[in-house]
Amino acid sequence: MQVIVIDTTSLGDRSYLIHDGTQALVIDPQRDIDRVTAAASDAGVEITHIAETHIHNDYVTGGLELAQVTGAAYLVNAADPVKFDRTPISDGEAVQVGSLSVQAVATPGHTVTHLSYIVTDADEQAVFSGGSLLFGSVGRTDLVDPAQTTELTHAQYASVRRLTAEANEQAQLYPTHGFGSFCSSGPATGANSSTVEEQLQANHALTDEDEDHFVRELIANLSAYPTYYAHMGPANTNGPAPVDLSVPEPLSEAELTQRLRDGEWVVDLRNRVAFSQEHLDGAVSFEYGDGSSFTTFLGWVIPWGERITLAGTQDDVESAIRDLSRIGIDSPDAALGAGPRDIAPRADVADYPRVDWAGLLAERPEGEAILDVRRTDEFAGTHIEGAINIPLHEIVTRIDEVPQSRIWVHCGSGYRASVAASLLQRAGKDPVHVDASFGEAADSGVTLQH
Repeated sequence: MQVIVIDTTSLGDRSYLIHDGTQALVIDPQRDIDRVTAAASDAGVEITHIAETHIHNDYVTGGLELAQVTGAAYLVNAADPVKFDRTPISDGEAVQVGSLSVQAVATPGHTVTHLSYIVTDADEQAVFSGGSLLFGSVGRTDLVDPAQTTELTHAQYASVRRLTAEANEQAQLYPTHGFGSFCSSGPATGANSSTVEEQLQANHALTDEDEDHFVRELIANLSAYPTYYAHMGPANTNGPAPVDLSVPEPLSEAELTQRLRDGEWVVDLRNRVAFSQEHLDGAVSFEYGDGSSFTTFLGWVIPWGERITLAGTQDDVESAIRDLSRIGIDSPDAALGAGPRDIAPRADVADYPRVDWAGLLAERPEGEAILDVRRTDEFAGTHIEGAINIPLHEIVTRIDEVPQSRIWVHCGSGYRASVAASLLQRAGKDPVHVDASFGEAADSGVTLQH
């Protein structure tokens, strides 16, 4: 058995191609299926089966299109009310993929109908646990319905115990979530690989013998998750359309300028330092270079369904289109160029100050507000004395709460603060971007409150 990992680091997820040298199974493919077909081609194997562990909440699946392209059987839980043809599979059923035996195991918790798969080839075994058992944690249980969170958390506790009892302790573990995805919960370890045995020794869902304590602790530590998640389940249930990753013809300068005047969403993909120095007036900063943040925060911040124009180089726009397609933001428009003067030479430009912690201490007049755009749970842990907290994903809807005077904006690393500063300026505010790591604030002399 060979397992090829296909990382989607921008969403904190993994897909898998498992093969015996001839036939292959794909588990939880992302929407841009060309990565999967390329991996199969490189390995010289035929994809005969595709399996979903669950109806995903954090991305649009590529499973349906991959099945249509390859002719593979598409394994989806028989209990899922999907609107497309699939090969239904249920708890305890097994299919053969070449020499690989693939057994479905019901593991409700992350979703009601969640399945994991135990794949066996002779004496070798691997467990593909989706959003059930993760490295050091489990998938979050509050995405289906708030009224079901407690019930699903109890189910998650039981599911991981059943899964580890049915699998060999030496089996390699391959979860879909847990690499930065907001679908994970609890103290994920950040490990790159693990086994069932290692999880039995270290995973809090398996070592906590008090089920009620586990349930209380997991629910208490659930934090905010992206609002676009609400649209992923329906898209995956209905059956996503094939994806178009082509870069459209770039907008003319006149059309781009009009969109800026109309208050449409023009997204500048450049480095946040370059953006602060000069950008199209009315544009917003979503630095593409930080791939782990771009897709999640853009999908979380910009109201769902509104028209988006991506401004940047051909390569960045092409890559951003691919990333956004994974969360169902299809066919954004494009404005191509290395910077604002290149994209629209006659358009109005703007800038704002950018400082580090030393700059905040030296240049901020007493009384000017500090805005912390981290999540509320981060703010509750520790924050700058006297700071205001409006999480980045709430800035657009709470813009009237931001003071009219100059405001100094920070986050955990500088990324979210750059987005927030651009949103504030777009709304007529006067931001200063504090581009610095919050972990260095105290050592820089900033007074923190715990």
